Amino acid sequence: MRIVIAGGHGRIALRLERLLSAGGHEAVGLIRRPEQAEDLRAAGAEPVVLDLESAPLEEVAEVLRGADAAVFAAGAGPGSGAARKDTVDRGAAVLFADAAERAGVGRFLVVSSMGADARHTGDDVFDVYLRAKGAADDAVRSRPGLEWTVLRPGMLTDDAGTGLVRLEARTGRGPIPRDDVAAVLAELVDSPGTAGLTLELVAGSTPVTVAVKDVAGN
Repeated sequence: MRIVIAGGHGRIALRLERLLSAGGHEAVGLIRRPEQAEDLRAAGAEPVVLDLESAPLEEVAEVLRGADAAVFAAGAGPGSGAARKDTVDRGAAVLFADAAERAGVGRFLVVSSMGADARHTGDDVFDVYLRAKGAADDAVRSRPGLEWTVLRPGMLTDDAGTGLVRLEARTGRGPIPRDDVAAVLAELVDSPGTAGLTLELVAGSTPVTVAVKDVAGN
């Protein structure tokens, strides 16, 4: 499969690219800065310099043409202000979904956040972030042309992955290593039975492959 990943230099995306490459897939990572390209090549991915905050729709769609799946794993990141929560966490996700539809890419995964809700209240930057992620999720889920799955991890950690997770519509809050988020995404990419699902993910006791099959009804 050819899989295009927005936010290709992110900590989850780089892990995902390594897994996809090791599994024989063709991973393509979108990056904002050319100096990030070597890190992607080291992970086995093809880097493409493309800024989703400024790129026109057709340019993004052209990168997505011929892909089997798209993964939105971009984010404004810690330290960014409220404005970029909207332009990246919401706006870039919507653009990427628009482009996937334009390019005919059916399978579409979103790395969201537990608690994402377009109606979330509060004025802190994190409140803005949750509203932006919720609005992005709503925009993706409204598109009949996408076989979408929204993944909402709990508190992300850099602990070594265990390969054991809890993946359900509602899990309750908890931590999850980025290694295991990437492993779940790698399974979800090729699990069309999970299309139309919004799933929460925390550390648990079920092997990743089993957890994905369980939610897919297999």
